[in-house]
Amino acid sequence: MSLPLAVTMGDPAGIGGEILLAAWHRREPGARSFYAIDDPARLSSCARKLGIHCPIEVIDGPHAAAEVFERALPVIAEPLAREAVPGIPVPENAAAVIRSIKRGVADAMAGRAAGVVTNPINKRALYDGAGFAFPGHTEFLGHLAGVDTTVMMLAAPVLRVVPVTIHVSLRDACDQLSTSLIVETARVLGADLKRRFGLAAPRIAVSGLNPHAGEGGAMGSEEAEIIAPAIAALNQIGIVASGPWPADTMFHEQARETYDVALCMYHDQALIPLKALDFARGVNITLGLPFIRTSPDHGTAYDIAGTGRADPDSLIEALRVAGEMAEHSLG
Repeated sequence: MSLPLAVTMGDPAGIGGEILLAAWHRREPGARSFYAIDDPARLSSCARKLGIHCPIEVIDGPHAAAEVFERALPVIAEPLAREAVPGIPVPENAAAVIRSIKRGVADAMAGRAAGVVTNPINKRALYDGAGFAFPGHTEFLGHLAGVDTTVMMLAAPVLRVVPVTIHVSLRDACDQLSTSLIVETARVLGADLKRRFGLAAPRIAVSGLNPHAGEGGAMGSEEAEIIAPAIAALNQIGIVASGPWPADTMFHEQARETYDVALCMYHDQALIPLKALDFARGVNITLGLPFIRTSPDHGTAYDIAGTGRADPDSLIEALRVAGEMAEHSLG
């Protein structure tokens, strides 16, 4: 029997609960089971208010998820300190959010869960309510796993992208960019594309930093001084990398057919094309961890929380991708 996926609570004031309920309601026959680490009363109340048919059944561990899954959403109880109000985060609930993440990671690392699918968090709410000391989910997961280097990959059915520099200003991204950072990011990326996605020889297209990839040095020297040496080093160690390519011509349909993933130099260079091509089904995947982790590629959406307007497609895709990664990891 396939191991279930663990789904964490996310911010209880956001849309995580309602898209989770909708994902269970729209489950397909034979799909890998999943269980929530969440407040059962919160989920039941949300289902009633939004008219989503999703019975809730409390379980005492992941081993019980598969048997329950066809008739109800299995939930490992993680009670909130205060009742959740859509759109209004309260500091008292931050500790439960963090415990949910820790439990999901513990289950995955112990082999009780096939992977962790995390619902969106609000970092400010965690900073204020629980002294959260990490820039975001990815860094916290790396800390829990004892891993120094993690890589953020965003994926949709039509495109995979990885930013070398992530949540920093554009000015700081230019300062941080180095040959060694590009090589290390691509090394982790290549290894997990093989291990988690079944790609025997993944093709990595590397973008330039400047307009027109520097135009032969007329618009910047980073391509020649930083990026091209990284590409050469990657090919020397057996990683198929090409470029540096002008970012404005990398993402049309014909170009996407020539590579498996685009390695970009900064956050928006990677995320804008992916979200423009398929916003609803984008999935955030953390590579370099000893377990599988995916997440919807959107935030808490306080402005529509509790209205029934939240689209569950990204969470459904995150569950599907995590299940496929688990299957490849067994091969």
